[in-house]
Amino acid sequence: MSENRNPTEVVDSPTPWVADHIRAYTASGGEKGHEWKEGVPTLLLTVLGRKSGVWRRTALIYGRDRDNYVVVASKGGAPKHPAWFLNLVDNPEVTVQVGAEELTARARVAQGEERTRLWDRMAQIWPDYNAYQKRTDREIPVVVLEPVK
Repeated sequence: MSENRNPTEVVDSPTPWVADHIRAYTASGGEKGHEWKEGVPTLLLTVLGRKSGVWRRTALIYGRDRDNYVVVASKGGAPKHPAWFLNLVDNPEVTVQVGAEELTARARVAQGEERTRLWDRMAQIWPDYNAYQKRTDREIPVVVLEPVK
């Protein structure tokens, strides 16, 4: 785990519309941005850069599985995994903001039956995930964010 566990300096997504979403989310304490298109819930995920050592934040659609949060590393069906996913594989201790609540979580990739069950749940929330999977040869990871108690 990094010595700087509570990031004070965070770099937001370089994608302009995602950065705008993050700014609205953080400025409003999660009141703006928690619900995205058609009421789809989003969270903010902050991960430590595997190469840079810089904390990086992105906004992601999420689902719930008991006390855990679930996100999908789809990158719209691109052939390569998103950078945030590669970062959390190397540094699984992450920070999550859901609405106004911030928490520390440990990330892990769902496998087997759990992945299938959670994929189906996430595709109900965002049906485009099924189209994204058809666009790529890689198995799109489903990530479980387990709050650290």
